Amino acid sequence: MRLAIVIPTLNEAATVEATLRDLAPLRRRGVSLIVVDGGSADDTVVRAAPFADRVISAPSGRALQMNAGARAPEGLMADVLLFLHADTTLPADADRMVLRALANSDRVWGRFDVVIEGRSPWLRLVGAMMNLRSRLSGVATGDQALFIERSSFVALEGFAPIALMEDIEFCARAKRLSRPLALRARVRTSGRRWERDGVWRTIVLMWQLRWAFYFGADPADLARRYRHPR
Repeated sequence: MRLAIVIPTLNEAATVEATLRDLAPLRRRGVSLIVVDGGSADDTVVRAAPFADRVISAPSGRALQMNAGARAPEGLMADVLLFLHADTTLPADADRMVLRALANSDRVWGRFDVVIEGRSPWLRLVGAMMNLRSRLSGVATGDQALFIERSSFVALEGFAPIALMEDIEFCARAKRLSRPLALRARVRTSGRRWERDGVWRTIVLMWQLRWAFYFGADPADLARRYRHPR
């Protein structure tokens, strides 16, 4: 099976080159790397271009960008799509893990466990609780590197074009197809936002936003609260 990794970016010049360099061994094994930029004001696109199979532009918003990446030629030719944040690092054999897990299971999608990196000792606990919650609920976040068979992604009509919580909404629909594969291998993601805004303040904010989403709040309003938590 062929795997394509879709990476949405917005002003990620500081991280995107390192992320793509880490993925170079997977690329040599035939994995396609698709960067979808949402209108960066820095040199994200310039830094990404030498290390990706395709760099395209799309309207800003992770859902719109990830859908655009899935429609890129490399995405259309893939059997499996993996969606990766620009500040997240996959395990070295992530491609083999994903393809093997899907081939040996009747499940069509899944995610990795996550470790949140940063100075605060609380971040490791936050990551552990995210993994436990995801394993119990069958719902994952984008930080956990969601992957899905392309045919199932098409059947679900991709990510809903909403400004926030696109990962939570997508998982709720994907669960109708199968429970997720919960790979115990860990991706590493940056805790920069947690440390910038405060770990506990961010935990409270995320739960407030999630509950508001469950009760029908407008994702655009939630996105504004997410971008400006203070």
